[in-house]
Amino acid sequence: MTTVNILSGGAAQGLVRSLSDAFKAETGCSIDGEFGAVGIMADKLRAGTPADLVILTQALLAKLTEEKLVTPASIADVGRVETALAVRSRDPRVTVKTEADLRDALRSADAIYVPDTKASTAGQHVARVLDQLGIAYEVASRLKIFPNGATAMRELANSTATRPIGCTQATEIIATDGIALSGALPPGCELVTMYTAGVTARAAHPKEAAALVALLTGANRKDLRQRMGFAG
Repeated sequence: MTTVNILSGGAAQGLVRSLSDAFKAETGCSIDGEFGAVGIMADKLRAGTPADLVILTQALLAKLTEEKLVTPASIADVGRVETALAVRSRDPRVTVKTEADLRDALRSADAIYVPDTKASTAGQHVARVLDQLGIAYEVASRLKIFPNGATAMRELANSTATRPIGCTQATEIIATDGIALSGALPPGCELVTMYTAGVTARAAHPKEAAALVALLTGANRKDLRQRMGFAG
């Protein structure tokens, strides 16, 4: 059986997983690959890791296209993803309407679960927001940093902390059992990221990869994308 290999940001993992059966039924192909911090995934492609398809931020995919690592004509937007707050399903939801609310919520948490603060989109943003709020040093010892948002959210679900909170992309929150989406970040702290798919220049299976891009971005999958946390 032909396998289409993906290098993708963690934001798209739930969507890809949900479409794997439909893709197999349509093409007879399976899907395999890696999901993680977008910067690391891009570097893997640059280093020659075999991949037929990449799903990364729009800005990063544009760079890879300039580097002639992605086929320009194959590129299509999957959708926009908010960076949001998460809590364990059994815990009260946290509502933050202002920067002050967010500052209070983070200060009151005894553990803050986030993805890689250097290589992931959401993690980099969390680091900037903590600086912006003036509490980076204060909460540093409570940060629980993991390689990607999916891992951070699984760890949040299993946390034994009293008042844990998480912050990553909404798609990763929605796709994780045991945690709940607790709302977007407030004005001034928000981040909405467009994710884009493209077939790689060195794809072993470019036709099948293009079929997967079409499945991920097709108008008939809009409702699914929205349920998985993608907008637009």
